[in-house]
Amino acid sequence: MDWRMYHAIYDVSLDHHSVGSFFNAVEKASIPVMVVGTVFLWLLARPGGERKWKLAAASGLGAAALALAVNLALHSIWDRPRPYESHDIRHPWSSATDASFPSDHASASLAIAFAILAFDAVVGAVFLAVALLIAIGRLFIGAHYPGDVLTSVAVALAASFVVVRIARPLVAKLVRAFEHLTDPVLRSLWRFRPEAGSRR
Repeated sequence: MDWRMYHAIYDVSLDHHSVGSFFNAVEKASIPVMVVGTVFLWLLARPGGERKWKLAAASGLGAAALALAVNLALHSIWDRPRPYESHDIRHPWSSATDASFPSDHASASLAIAFAILAFDAVVGAVFLAVALLIAIGRLFIGAHYPGDVLTSVAVALAASFVVVRIARPLVAKLVRAFEHLTDPVLRSLWRFRPEAGSRR
């Protein structure tokens, strides 16, 4: 079943090369974009003000790290070969040979999105849309079976729940500690000078 679904999805990319090329470009930028976007949320928090965006950013990165740690454990249990390693198919967009189950790209990006969604519905929805595009893209470039990506959804949900709900006091403590390093720098960016406006 997993192979048949994989074959049906991947055939779209093989028959329409532009589809595979598009998702390949998405995949190459996926993790950097998600990480930079998450870090940018930290910059939205005014130094000394509400910590909502700092908590969202820290929770997103923490959930991604936990999801990847879970994946690493699952990889050691089942070193599932990539689809193109087990089947005689063309694979112009992926050449990775690490374990296929589950998808690290999908797990990390979805974990970030689910964690941020817990803090803000609108921004979280944007992150979730990007994460879903990344997860679906793993199928269209032929890097994973559908079951690998579906498992990543479960891993991401579990990781984000643990970080946002269970480990929130620890995350808040880390945020308070780290903001002592970033707030002095960010304060200069947020500084408002009313005297500049009064001269106009």
